[in-house]
Amino acid sequence: MAGPAVSVIIAAYNAMPYLTRCITSVAEQSIGRDAVEVIAVDDGSTDGTGEELDRLAEEYPTLLRVFHQKNSGGPSDPRNKGLDQARGKFVFFLDADDYLGPEALERMVAMAEENGTDVVLGKMVGVGGRGAPTSMFRRNQPRTDVFSSRVYWTLNPMKLFRRDLLERLELRFPTDLKIGEDQLFVGPAYLHADGISVLADYDCLFWVEREDSGNITLRTGGCEPRLRFLPRVVDLLLEHVPPGPGRDHLAHRHLTVEVQQLLGHLVHEPRPEQEKALARLAEVIAPLWHEGMNDRLSAMARLRLHLVRHTMLDELLELVRFEGELAKSGAATPVLADGGRAYARYPYLRDPSRGIPDACYDVTGQLGVRHRVTRAELRGTVLHLTGHGYLHRVETEGVTTELVLRERDSGTEHRLPVTHTATPGLGKEEDEGRYAYERAGFEASVDITTAGDGAPLPDGLWDIYLAIGAQGVSRDVRIGNKRDAGVCGAATTHIVDSGGDPRAVTLYTTKPHGNFTLDIGERKHQVLPQLSLRSVRWTPGAPTELEFAGRCTLAAFPDGVLAVHLEDGRGGTAVFPARMASRSGGDFVVRVPVTELPAGLWTGQLRLGPWSSGLPPIPANVAPAKWRRRGLPWYAKPVTNRGAGFALRVARTDLVRAATRRLKS
Repeated sequence: MAGPAVSVIIAAYNAMPYLTRCITSVAEQSIGRDAVEVIAVDDGSTDGTGEELDRLAEEYPTLLRVFHQKNSGGPSDPRNKGLDQARGKFVFFLDADDYLGPEALERMVAMAEENGTDVVLGKMVGVGGRGAPTSMFRRNQPRTDVFSSRVYWTLNPMKLFRRDLLERLELRFPTDLKIGEDQLFVGPAYLHADGISVLADYDCLFWVEREDSGNITLRTGGCEPRLRFLPRVVDLLLEHVPPGPGRDHLAHRHLTVEVQQLLGHLVHEPRPEQEKALARLAEVIAPLWHEGMNDRLSAMARLRLHLVRHTMLDELLELVRFEGELAKSGAATPVLADGGRAYARYPYLRDPSRGIPDACYDVTGQLGVRHRVTRAELRGTVLHLTGHGYLHRVETEGVTTELVLRERDSGTEHRLPVTHTATPGLGKEEDEGRYAYERAGFEASVDITTAGDGAPLPDGLWDIYLAIGAQGVSRDVRIGNKRDAGVCGAATTHIVDSGGDPRAVTLYTTKPHGNFTLDIGERKHQVLPQLSLRSVRWTPGAPTELEFAGRCTLAAFPDGVLAVHLEDGRGGTAVFPARMASRSGGDFVVRVPVTELPAGLWTGQLRLGPWSSGLPPIPANVAPAKWRRRGLPWYAKPVTNRGAGFALRVARTDLVRAATRRLKS
């Protein structure tokens, strides 16, 4: 008999009243009870958890198996016991405080099966004030790994594992650790998994903070437990991941998250213990850190690690205090702009007695960029842009902002001047008005016929940036995703006269980010789909005048270039311009007085400069037009045996043939 699809393993210790909701959420899974087994291990609870488990086992006899044991001091032993009993193809570890979304298991199993992956991360949601990891859940990832994603930033075991993987690796939770045991289980599973999936579009796991803050991960304090598991995690990386970007990517997590958490506990230790713990921490992280990692670390992390590696205890204690005050106030740290770089004014910046390198404070790449577009439109060959842009915490003195056009494929770049304008009061709603951005405005008029260093911009997709600069510091940022409500982001295609030749220029905003780009030369926005002829008929009240009705969604084009061009096949031509229903474009008509056409078989096209499309055929049931020219009868009638296109025969009536037809009739 085949086993269940999923074994849900619950290590339960004093989990009332949360336990009931936890078990119920599994019993009500959309995957069905036949596909699930629950293995709950009561780890010596004293609050009625064991009794409630027994009651639930009677309520769900085919679903829930319960085991009771003496308290082991942590979740590892009961989880291991549950894993030993599991029969499912997959295993999911669920804490007794938490609960599942109704379709969680069905969706996670489906993702694992569809993509052949060994581990599935379901989106986690914090409940009761508990913070849940978010960086790895920004989008679904059907198949990824620890090196090309953020999955390593969540090392808790509340995930779906293929049981074959766990048994092949003989993975169990270490029982000699109070905390960090999950990292030594999940880390190897990640590293050896045949693919990892991320299910981000459904709330799978609700991660609950107890009212009494009784979660094991929330109440285990002190440096010593952390200094017991962290060296083993470091050894795991050193053994299984070769030096290089991959190891650095994983080390980043431990050099930031674990180090910061440990230092938060360090401040509460007695001085001798602080010194010993800091020396040990410096020793533990030494194999993971090297100078090349600085670019991927924040300035605060670089400073923190510098102080740890140099065992600067007093400075670290002050930094932890500073970070705490910063978190409480929510204020942004002021910066020092110098030599084209920005440095956060964290403790001991340029303190000669400490000698801490400026690189530990460099936040140039992390400066927040504030910008807004208040006007963006094409008029003729000129793009008009206005708005504002500034660097957060860098006041607008010595402003050097430029407009940048960068071709997406080639990387060709043109930097163009802007006019700096006053923005009184800008930023007063931010940082309690600590910083002034009085000269953050810009106005730019970019003529595409000269923007390429005096020459026309070549065809391509030209992304629009601001190089926002002040006090010698500059950062490039694409603009458009923040704009006034009246600034249109829809694509608008203009036909412009660029050096005598019509060119298509489209101003549009990209998806999903909404930044402005100029499409020159129809790279993404074609002209012909924006031209259409819907019908052709004899004009009401003018039986010798053909009327073509059409629609043009182009934003602008030169006068007179949209027209119907007719040819008689013998060199004769005739041109009839379109008449727009309004100056802003939209519906148009073209009227062709056939009495002006010489005799011949006329075909034609709708043209707009170099663009052309065929004319619709005249319906076969349309009666011929008749008139007299110099006293003789003429006619124009559709020709239907020349394919699907427009064909009109204009000729003088043959009187003898016409008389013969009348006599026969």
